[in-house]
Amino acid sequence: MGAGATPAIEVRDLETQIDTKLGLIKAVDGVAFTVDPGETLGIVGESGSGKSITALSLLRLVPRPAARIVGGEVILDGEDLLRKSEAEMRKIRGRHISMILQDPQTSLNPVFSIGAQVVEAIAMHAKGSRDSLLKRAIEALRHVRVADPARRVDDFPHQMSGGMKQRVVGAIALGSSPRVLIADEPTTALDVTIQAQYLRLLKDIQAETGLAIIFITHDFGVVARMCDKVAVMYAGRVVEYGPVREIFVNPAHPYTRALLKSVPTIEEDVERLYSIRGQPPAFWDMPRGCRFEPRCDVALPHCKQDYPPEFTDPGSGKTRHCASCWALEETEWTRNRS
Repeated sequence: MGAGATPAIEVRDLETQIDTKLGLIKAVDGVAFTVDPGETLGIVGESGSGKSITALSLLRLVPRPAARIVGGEVILDGEDLLRKSEAEMRKIRGRHISMILQDPQTSLNPVFSIGAQVVEAIAMHAKGSRDSLLKRAIEALRHVRVADPARRVDDFPHQMSGGMKQRVVGAIALGSSPRVLIADEPTTALDVTIQAQYLRLLKDIQAETGLAIIFITHDFGVVARMCDKVAVMYAGRVVEYGPVREIFVNPAHPYTRALLKSVPTIEEDVERLYSIRGQPPAFWDMPRGCRFEPRCDVALPHCKQDYPPEFTDPGSGKTRHCASCWALEETEWTRNRS
């Protein structure tokens, strides 16, 4: 990507609220990021940090009527998806932005053949005869390295392995050649060998097509293998954002450091693996100040009172390295003024 290239997708101050029995919660609170064509953004964080609801918000698929998007912009092809009607969004989903969900077993309908399900997704955005659509479905399966796709289109989900089902879900998501793909922990149900093959497949498809990928995961090993930049989420907010190398070499937020410290390494011989003490806060009972303060080992007195502003590393390049932590006020990092 050259300087000044148009992002494939740009998210600005996205806010999603959910109405619960315990009150109104901010599940996504001011999330912002950009992804260029051919680039992969990793979104990481513990369960309940807001990763999946952020992804669903981009597609306008939050569970209604309890959840609603109340602010921000999602810019795709120069247009704000949050201003589109539901009819317009049905034309955009799958054609311009698509999603692979976590578990292929629950994503595929057990009573329809693989071919019928891939054809259905393609037919949403393309016209043609049954035979022509079936040919496109076979080509989509071949694109994700399904062996003998002309025969496998007649198979049902239960006749395929977990890795093959994940490839079929990928074919459905990629069948209409979207510009942006959201992959929500797509390797969770796969063993390590199949996981590596699937990640390599996504990278190969990205290299061929210039696809922009938003990859949601708990696994920093997957981040290191797949991603160009990372957004670390905690309690509905992005607490650190920057290039993968910077995040690994120079993590700025205590939460990011704690997550990285939780990853075991073969070089260390430890009696007990590190874990982050405590639990993430309940969305209906957020701390007044920094949301990570109750679990932080380096918290300052005023961390309890005020949420930290965003600071940027002045040495970061085109992809700025920024974090929200009061401890950065005593460093050379620059405080961002809104």
